[in-house]
Amino acid sequence: MPEVIFTGPAGRLEGRYHPAKQKNAPIAMILHPHPQFHGTMNHQIVYQCYYAFAHRGFSVLRFNFRGVGRSQGSFDHGTGELSDAASALDWAQAINPEARACWVAGFSFGAWIGMQLLMRRPEVEGFISIAPPANLYDFSFLAPCPSSGLIVHGDKDAVVPPKDVNTLVEKLKTQKGIVIDQQVIPGANHFFDGKLEPLMETVTGYLDMRLANVR
Repeated sequence: MPEVIFTGPAGRLEGRYHPAKQKNAPIAMILHPHPQFHGTMNHQIVYQCYYAFAHRGFSVLRFNFRGVGRSQGSFDHGTGELSDAASALDWAQAINPEARACWVAGFSFGAWIGMQLLMRRPEVEGFISIAPPANLYDFSFLAPCPSSGLIVHGDKDAVVPPKDVNTLVEKLKTQKGIVIDQQVIPGANHFFDGKLEPLMETVTGYLDMRLANVR
């Protein structure tokens, strides 16, 4: 799991990168939760997602947003973090010029950033949004949502009430040409305490289903 440093808009960004064995392997990027609430690339959910993609033959990148760990800069309320994510994807694509596809996964704040990146990068063909904070941030930019993906959340989430995620999903489901898969983890709070296993079973099950349709 090589440690990598690449240039972002506010200076150096620190990440971990897993290169795939195949030259034309797809790329996946995993985005961490809120930097001001202990969110880092080493968060357990980010780490587990990173390996879920790696085990399925992806070249995978996770990195620290500006001001986190050894990444330079300071928290920028989402604007700068979106620029960081775009730079990170640029870096991953530059070293994987033959990559045939790209996925973005994010947890909480990272899910919000990931969904915005989706709108700007037509090459992203799939996404995984874990506990997207639909009540805390504006998701109206998803008009229309360009890719199919998974939205997964807990039914005991006190940070992001399930009804707000349901509203977001219902809105996205009205769009033609994409499929939004919503999964609810029973008994899970926003951080999936004690529910990491069912969360990852849902994530990997969705990934396997999508990848089976590609091959």
